[in-house]
Amino acid sequence: MKLLAVAEQRDGTLRKVSFEVVSAARAIATELGGTVEAALVGGPGTASLAADLARHGAAVVHVAEHDALSLYSDGYASIISELVRGDDWFAVFFPASAMGKDLAPRVAAKLDLPLATDATALAAENGELVITRPVYAGRAFAKVQLNAETRLVSLRPNVFRATEKAVSLQTNALAVGEPETWRVRVREVKAASGDRLDVGEAPIVISGGRGMKGPENWHLLETLRDAIGPSAALGASRAVVDAGWRPHSEQVGQTGKTVSPQLYIAVAISGAMQHLAGMRSASTIVAINKDADAPIFKVADYGLVGDVADVLPRLSEEIRRLRGD
Repeated sequence: MKLLAVAEQRDGTLRKVSFEVVSAARAIATELGGTVEAALVGGPGTASLAADLARHGAAVVHVAEHDALSLYSDGYASIISELVRGDDWFAVFFPASAMGKDLAPRVAAKLDLPLATDATALAAENGELVITRPVYAGRAFAKVQLNAETRLVSLRPNVFRATEKAVSLQTNALAVGEPETWRVRVREVKAASGDRLDVGEAPIVISGGRGMKGPENWHLLETLRDAIGPSAALGASRAVVDAGWRPHSEQVGQTGKTVSPQLYIAVAISGAMQHLAGMRSASTIVAINKDADAPIFKVADYGLVGDVADVLPRLSEEIRRLRGD
């Protein structure tokens, strides 16, 4: 029984979610008595990243590298589909990242296989894979099984813990095919300026809502982020993004990014269902709001009722004091 983990690299560096996917596949393989292999697609030199996947339990890493693969394209789907079609796989796991959310459905369509998206838990029961995933905008969770010989699943980032268990590495070069036949190719990627963590990958997220009253007050959140340190990133509610206060890349929610950080701090956010769908799987939720009846307090582990103009400076100062800054 073999399981395949689809890894993701960007600019020649493996993303953290790759290790989470390999580790999750390894946990299921251990329960089922199977083995884990990985697929890695990218530009020239991508094969050098295979050792890091073996360090997390991938015994075989299938690598496709070509100049045309330096940026994501539908060639990725063609290569992964051929790999899955050419062997007997019990399950194939994708990261539910921005790239994975595009890649996994393309592969499923090419292979005519069912796909379970955004899984938050996996279990092996009686030789079958049981997948837990959110439904109804996160208001409930469903346990599903896929009726197929090969099960395709995408895993929500920051939910599955990346753990190391080194194995001997074997690599296998994949055929790239004919890039000129690919129908979709990315010509350019414009990254956001700065070196801050992406809100979808940060272990700590501080999000502001409409109750911040305007972009001129965002410095209160920035000060809190800086007090916590480089592991924190800023997020925003849909209302804030729609008002033009913050860029869409920071939006957390059903129509923004789904985050699962270790700590989520919701500041001046009422807690609309659209927002909760994007963050309620965080390990710990802290809510700060002057309205004691705000719905966000129903899902928060810790709540603080107060005006953000008073609370945030004091909180930032206390964090700096505890850190010895």
